[in-house]
Amino acid sequence: MADDRRGPELPPARGPVSAAVTAYLRGTGPPPRAEDAGGAAAYGDDLQLALYLCYELHYRGFAEVDARYEWDPGLLAVRSALEHRFLTALRADTPVHDSLDDALAQVLVEPVEGTGVSHYLRDEGRLWQLREYAAQRSLYHLKEADPHAWVLPRLWGRAKAAMAAVEFDEWGGGRAERVHARLFADLMADLGLDTTYGRHLDAATAEALATVNLMSLFGLHRELRGALVGHFAAVEITSSPGSRRLAEAMRRTGAGPAARFFYDEHVEADAVHEQVVRHDVIGGLLAEEPELASDVAFGIDATGYLEDRFGGRLLADWRAGRSSLRTPLAAETTGIS
Repeated sequence: MADDRRGPELPPARGPVSAAVTAYLRGTGPPPRAEDAGGAAAYGDDLQLALYLCYELHYRGFAEVDARYEWDPGLLAVRSALEHRFLTALRADTPVHDSLDDALAQVLVEPVEGTGVSHYLRDEGRLWQLREYAAQRSLYHLKEADPHAWVLPRLWGRAKAAMAAVEFDEWGGGRAERVHARLFADLMADLGLDTTYGRHLDAATAEALATVNLMSLFGLHRELRGALVGHFAAVEITSSPGSRRLAEAMRRTGAGPAARFFYDEHVEADAVHEQVVRHDVIGGLLAEEPELASDVAFGIDATGYLEDRFGGRLLADWRAGRSSLRTPLAAETTGIS
């Protein structure tokens, strides 16, 4: 067996497809059937968890799960069916701009009266809500920049050099203590959260899983390289103003210095990254492959669509006075692993 005991535990299933995937990974059931994916709700808990489990095998895997499952033909078949269901729904449901310039203009302009999650947390959010937000975002931030790295072998020239430069910053510029995933773990510790990789997977909603799955979907398919560049652009362009609001929320609620520092760091770094991504990553890509402009626009717009779904879920729960999580948070803090 080539399993890695350091990986996170497999979470409880959320439906028949995710149950079949987890049973197969545990060695207690047959391979999941690809045809079962077609009946799962595209943005629902069952499909999103099953897809997340399949994707995580390409990152750190799971405790007691044989590493060879990463390329298991049965799992790849069901993953393909899940991806088709998810991507088909995204293409049908995402309001896509007519041009890349229009898509970029949408994310470059900050609304005068913002109503998103970062605005809510800055103006009236409470510390327990910041903890919930961090727990759900940890599914990405504890591997920050890793999904976007899949695009590097699919770029060349100016786009590749610029993308690598931004990723190098995300990974701490060669300093382990400055890796953004490490900084987010420090933020979580300041908020009294367990920082173990994958610890909050069971607590995260389908909407949160979908935002992470989108990156893996785009990253693991060469034909979607333009969409991944669009996703990266959307994240970097919107990160700086959103991070400023979240830093203010951390200060207002009395969060610790590491919690504030993570977002302060992103205010400055991502303001620079935004320029590099627009002019050199996107510009370099389209200089070589101008036919990918519509894919870049789709990546930007699909990112906004799923982020709006996630934000809507959070705000609906919080304004109703209830937790946004599927399972409650523990109060204790543990070190990152």
